[in-house]
Amino acid sequence: MNDTPDEVAGRWRSDVVLKRDVFSTIERGRYRIHDGDVDAVLRRLDMVPWWSRPLAYALFRRERNALTRIKLAGVAPPLLFAGRHTLVRGWIDAVPLHIAKPHGDAAYFRSAKRALRALHRAGIAHNDLAKEQNWLYAQSENGGRAYLTDFQLAVCFRRSSRLFRIARYEDLRHLLKHKRRYAPDALTATERRVLARKSLITRTWMATGKKVYYAVTRGLNFTDREGRGLRFVRDAPEIAARLRSCPKVRDVAIVPFPDRRAGTGLYAFVEATAGDSELLEFLGAMRPEHLQVVEALPRNARGEVRCEILELVAMNQLDLIDPLIKSDTERAVVGRIVSQRRNLRDRFAF
Repeated sequence: MNDTPDEVAGRWRSDVVLKRDVFSTIERGRYRIHDGDVDAVLRRLDMVPWWSRPLAYALFRRERNALTRIKLAGVAPPLLFAGRHTLVRGWIDAVPLHIAKPHGDAAYFRSAKRALRALHRAGIAHNDLAKEQNWLYAQSENGGRAYLTDFQLAVCFRRSSRLFRIARYEDLRHLLKHKRRYAPDALTATERRVLARKSLITRTWMATGKKVYYAVTRGLNFTDREGRGLRFVRDAPEIAARLRSCPKVRDVAIVPFPDRRAGTGLYAFVEATAGDSELLEFLGAMRPEHLQVVEALPRNARGEVRCEILELVAMNQLDLIDPLIKSDTERAVVGRIVSQRRNLRDRFAF
């Protein structure tokens, strides 16, 4: 792992890599403040390729400005440090929306709406809330509580304007799309009307610029729906199909994880009677970064594999797993998987 950035040397200790792309590397760890060490997240730009640096720094400045302005609202990670090449924000004990999957949790979406109002009252449009990983889900006594993260595309407005009103509307519409997915019965008539009407800017973007955007991002070797990477979209289905064709394999689940070398790595969890090496030999040239044979995959009541838990295992985010466990049986299944996990390269001090 690269040395700690000079700007936070002596104050930052990395635990695990959360994400790496051409615009930054994000690490989770501990940061020293005036009264001790706290859990935190570091965004560093010192490892981005030269050709993406101008855009990387532009995105960095947007996040820094937004976190500076929103710091007292309690709906986003607090900004602990912002230098020229590094930004440290506080850690929120929460999981991304696509991992939490809060089906039927109307309280979470009421909290999300309050968080969005606070953001907009501060004069900030997030502009990237279509991504579920930019909504965080924290456990609370009365249902989930929402937080916002990843402000790289955020814009700070000095006053209300037509453009700000459109941006606020689109932020809300994207929130309601998530609500429709997870808590459709809680949608009001007004919210359904908002969902049915895109702004003119959005309609124009979808008809023109979005197609160019997809072409460019595919060329940069990443895709954007949940930040999981082109390799997960392109290679994972082929690897899974190949593994399922092996007579010794019962089932397969492949999840992405941040990889220092590949950007996005693939981790295959395989229910099989064969060993790891035998299955890797069976796969041939196209292999995941990690393959782990397991006795059983964690499943929900409908028998579906709980990939959200496996993704946290692959990322070494082990402390976030416990709130997702539904039974003692599931806890035992996950415990055996965790004890034999393969990805320890991007793990530092957990």
